Amino acid sequence: MIVDFLPIPINRYYIRYMQKVITDSLAVEEVLSRGVVDCIEIEHLRTRMLAGKRLRIKFGIDPTSPHMHLGHTVPLRKLRQFQDLGHQAVLIIGDATAMIGDPTGRSETRKQLHRKEIDKNKKTYVKQAGKILDLDSLEIRHNGEWFDNMKAAEFLGLTSLVTVQQVLQREDFRKRIEDPEHPLSAIELAYPVMQGYDSVMVKADLELGGHDQLLNLLMGRRLQRKFDMPEQDVLTVPLVQGTGGDRKMSKSFENAIFLEAEPQDMFGQVMSVPDTHILPYFTLLTGVSMAEIQGMELQLKAGMNPRDLKLKLAGEIVTSFHGPKAARQAADLFAAVFQNKEKPTDMADFQVASPMNILDLLVAAKLATSRGEGKQLIAGGGVRIDDVTVTDIGLMIDPTKLPAVLQKGKRHFVRLIA
Repeated sequence: MIVDFLPIPINRYYIRYMQKVITDSLAVEEVLSRGVVDCIEIEHLRTRMLAGKRLRIKFGIDPTSPHMHLGHTVPLRKLRQFQDLGHQAVLIIGDATAMIGDPTGRSETRKQLHRKEIDKNKKTYVKQAGKILDLDSLEIRHNGEWFDNMKAAEFLGLTSLVTVQQVLQREDFRKRIEDPEHPLSAIELAYPVMQGYDSVMVKADLELGGHDQLLNLLMGRRLQRKFDMPEQDVLTVPLVQGTGGDRKMSKSFENAIFLEAEPQDMFGQVMSVPDTHILPYFTLLTGVSMAEIQGMELQLKAGMNPRDLKLKLAGEIVTSFHGPKAARQAADLFAAVFQNKEKPTDMADFQVASPMNILDLLVAAKLATSRGEGKQLIAGGGVRIDDVTVTDIGLMIDPTKLPAVLQKGKRHFVRLIA
């Protein structure tokens, strides 16, 4: 049985306004070429954009964590580029698909989330996306709108539109079928179908996503064809490499730079990325022109110190999320602490009224979230008092011997006073 599904109307909570579509050929080519890996039916897409057709550009993200990182911003920045040309950006927050979890690239079944966790996570997503997107013209949808109340017969009808062979075109799925230790669950097979159906429901003209999402995005074309709709074009962007090397940025790999990080932390983390990341970061994470980036490439080849460009990169990224004043302060702090080996002059004070255990002090001074985290910091050599590394978790801080400077890692300082 195939159920006749119809896209639901935009409700009154979506704020939208009509904006003139920009058809300048140079602007269109910039969007279609900068930081783009795949563009399926590019001539079709280019022709429509140059003709002034106002397109519906879809990007979906699952709230599997309350925090977004710089890797998430690459497709968001591309979505903003389309917004700036006057197209309708559609952000889908996958509160239904997050309950499954996107299996793309995973070697094992993702832990399923409860709806309460998802609802908590998604509260921060619009605010964080708003650091990149124009929220006044953004159409925000939650795919729970159409999946939460879908009856079993309707869902079976939807999955009947796709064959197992089509789903198993994905290499990661095929590998897991052959690996008895990392089985592929039936519900994971449904994920690409659900993502594809999102495109049907919002009548997407174009869907954006990471390069690893390509087959999921193509599923949207397949399902739109089944519903006698025009097939969306597809555009993918590269995956950003994390701070530690050549693995993609991910909270799971502990190599992510989060959007809500403090300016000094974000600045320092950008400075810690490998030199090979400088030009890709400029291309994917900043608005610096491609002509200027090409000039940087020549400068590096001519022997320029990569650190100088990295300082500019860190400043650009911190400015994007915290503003120019915070970026200047973060740069000054980095120069004082790392280049001149000085301690910051504007560190916070913490009063110690009576003898206090170092673990309790770390928690009270907000340098650790728990005593357990404090133990891990000390075990890793990440806690210092007046430049002396703390090794004893039983250390008692005597207020009669203060003031002193308590340091966590390389960027966090607290002045201890009696």
